[in-house]
Amino acid sequence: MIKEALIVKTTSLPKSRVALELEIPSDTCRSCVNETINSISRSAKIPGFRLGKIPKQVLIQRIGITQLHASALEKIIDRSWNEALKMESIEPLSEPELVDGFESLLKTFSPEKPLKITLHTDVAPQLKLKKSKGLSVEIKKSKFDPKSIDETLEKSRNELANIVPVNNRPAKLGDIAVISFKGIYKDSKKEIDGGSSESMDLELEKNKMIPGFVEGIVGMKIDDKKTLNLKFPQDYSHEDSRGKEAIFEVNLKDLKEKELPELNDDFAKQSGNKSSLKELKKDIENKLKENFNNTQKNIKIEALLDALSKELDAEIPKAMIDIEVRNNIEQTAQRFAQQGMDIKSTFTPELVKSLAESTRPQAEKNVQRNLALKALSETENIRVEDVEIEEKMKEYDDEISKSEKQIDIQKLKDVIHNDLLKEKLITWLEENSTVKEISEKGTKKNKSTAKSTTKKGSQTKIQSKTNKKEKN
Repeated sequence: MIKEALIVKTTSLPKSRVALELEIPSDTCRSCVNETINSISRSAKIPGFRLGKIPKQVLIQRIGITQLHASALEKIIDRSWNEALKMESIEPLSEPELVDGFESLLKTFSPEKPLKITLHTDVAPQLKLKKSKGLSVEIKKSKFDPKSIDETLEKSRNELANIVPVNNRPAKLGDIAVISFKGIYKDSKKEIDGGSSESMDLELEKNKMIPGFVEGIVGMKIDDKKTLNLKFPQDYSHEDSRGKEAIFEVNLKDLKEKELPELNDDFAKQSGNKSSLKELKKDIENKLKENFNNTQKNIKIEALLDALSKELDAEIPKAMIDIEVRNNIEQTAQRFAQQGMDIKSTFTPELVKSLAESTRPQAEKNVQRNLALKALSETENIRVEDVEIEEKMKEYDDEISKSEKQIDIQKLKDVIHNDLLKEKLITWLEENSTVKEISEKGTKKNKSTAKSTTKKGSQTKIQSKTNKKEKN
């Protein structure tokens, strides 16, 4: 007798989804039901019968035909789904969604009849760029600010400052005030959550606290008490406090000030291990200029990637966004774990849900960019050769040999491939696009074709590479 074959009909749906209509032969249904009964019979324990020797009708009566059919139906759907994927050469991005639901299907299921079901799933989208060459972007014109050198020096002075007590004058901006305070909402007289402290060191700088708090302490003397009538900003981080009026009772318990070191050669030796202040300033200038140039390069690349993303003509499936969101949360959890935090207690369902919602817009942007770059690779035939990967792998020989952990070499090669490909794609974009610098007044200057300044090779350590999820 010829075994009946599974019949599959595939239909494309919006948002890069497909529908698979399956007609499953009755002999497949009967086979799965009998297999389920035999499997349960081998492990079921019923008084009066030896293990594995329970008659079929007795087992059906004891377990219930609905429960047996439910177990068999799960097998039927799973096996038919996998067979259909192979027949149609489909690579799903998500678990199948059973149209009409399992319970409805179970009510009408009969192993003596063919079973018809429809399953939906997400698949990789068809990628097409409306345009790849000749992209034009505008970025804000910016110049290196020499004042940042002095600001960096002042920051270093503050870090090396001696903290000395103050007892002969009132508090002023720049001091460190040791305060106790208690805050309540003006209307309800309810204590503000997190709005009190028995002792807190507060640097008296503007914008350190809500408006008026620091200003209210300025002028107070040690042991002074003061009532501050303030108002929380409308954009305050805690939603419950936004725009509300508050009363704070503040006591200035102690006062300190920073004794800044002089800017001289001794400071240069202590701060930056340099022989002179002149040498320290030059070193700071070089580093700040390098950071500035890298920032400007990144701004340009971000603008080009945004422009390329807008040229992508593709329906992005929800599953791709979900995967990106999940990867972001997992990477956040890994960073927290590396800092010694207890992930199980920290990452509550509520926090995970909140993170998923807050990171979704960026996840959508990342997926759009990655797909646009993939489309560019296919459109312009930009590839990474095996010899390039092997050459890059040599840079990791020492780390691989010294690593105490087993390194997944293939995974490392995949990461290197992706990094090298992205570098090539960005370089191609820079060479085939136009960047226009816009001055603050809005006039266009320095229209030029962008040139690549991307450094060759992968930048991260081997440990982070092998942990990083591949994103395509």
